[in-house]
Amino acid sequence: MEYGSSSDPSKSTFSIADEDHTLANSVRFTLNQDPRVSFCGYSIPHPSENRVNIRVQTTGDPASEVLKDACQDLMLMCQHVRGTFDKAVSDFKKQQG
Repeated sequence: MEYGSSSDPSKSTFSIADEDHTLANSVRFTLNQDPRVSFCGYSIPHPSENRVNIRVQTTGDPASEVLKDACQDLMLMCQHVRGTFDKAVSDFKKQQG
């Protein structure tokens, strides 16, 4: 769910259900690598809630588009790590006989 300013789409807070620090910190890291992002942070409203709020402020681009791009970048990073890991496991098994 997005909570944003109707007059300024470059600033929004996104509330993501059923997630925790694992996803939120990864998305925050990826967003902070984007030069279009002027501020990004996240909070968990209460420890017993499985909800994360991610705040995104950009230099002018719509925050929802920048968040979408960051999620796609994160997915590519995860695919690369998974591929590298699978190859290393395969190479190790071949060496072991």
